[in-house]
Amino acid sequence: MKYAVIDIGSNSVRLLMWADGRSLYKKINTTRLGEGLSLTGKLSHDAIVRTSGAVREFAAQAKSEGASVLYAFATAAVRRAANGSEFTKTVKGECGIDVDVISGEREAEIGLFGALQGADGGIIDVGGASSEVTVQQGGKIVYAVSADVGAVRVKDVCGEDFMCAQQFISEKIKVLGQIPRSAMKAVGGTATALAALAGEIEPYDPCLVDGYCLTADTIYKWIRRLYSLSLQERLKLKGMDPKRADILGGGALILYSVMRRADVQSVSVSEKDNMEGYLLSKIKEERS
Repeated sequence: MKYAVIDIGSNSVRLLMWADGRSLYKKINTTRLGEGLSLTGKLSHDAIVRTSGAVREFAAQAKSEGASVLYAFATAAVRRAANGSEFTKTVKGECGIDVDVISGEREAEIGLFGALQGADGGIIDVGGASSEVTVQQGGKIVYAVSADVGAVRVKDVCGEDFMCAQQFISEKIKVLGQIPRSAMKAVGGTATALAALAGEIEPYDPCLVDGYCLTADTIYKWIRRLYSLSLQERLKLKGMDPKRADILGGGALILYSVMRRADVQSVSVSEKDNMEGYLLSKIKEERS
């Protein structure tokens, strides 16, 4: 059986095609659904149109390639927006797809399941509008917290102001409290984009990114460098994802700040994340 999963995030829409117990491929369309959300509390009309269009295209592609089951879930931008239901109704009307708007805690759990697939350990998932930290010990989730801060949100609130970003992130991650000590993996677009940048991986190669080790010192050096460069200068960096050039500094600062809070000196980057976790949890539900 062939499955498809569409992840509707605050920064991008992603498609996962899956069959025979493995990922066939992933595709991404950066639509910035959460752009301006921190300032208005609502999803903009243009962002809804862009994002619903991306969902429609991915759904059509999945169907044309023989996916017999299609799941779609949305994260922080849709659950936070006052008009989040307007977006889900638009997708339902255009695509006939019911979008599962998941909680921050659920997002943390499926991210862990996708990256670790049952093993003990922890994950840090920096998204566009929220960031999740999850830890599993002895086969049980002992910690799962979502912080109301992401790379797009930092840009909306602080622009290119480094001091503002530091203060904003510091305040928002207080909700994390005391994070249990654990080896950590980093998932999501910020982590994979940083790995590609640090490793000068161009063109992007998921096989080289998966398992890439990012130290706290390396991340901080990139934070300072990114904030010192103009957007045009960032775009010239080898390995830079052009669609993340304006938000990567803020995303990296969130990752670094969470690592410091967790007393973690390095993270291993994982290509597997909440998309795999969502699908595997659904398959598990089907079989129970």
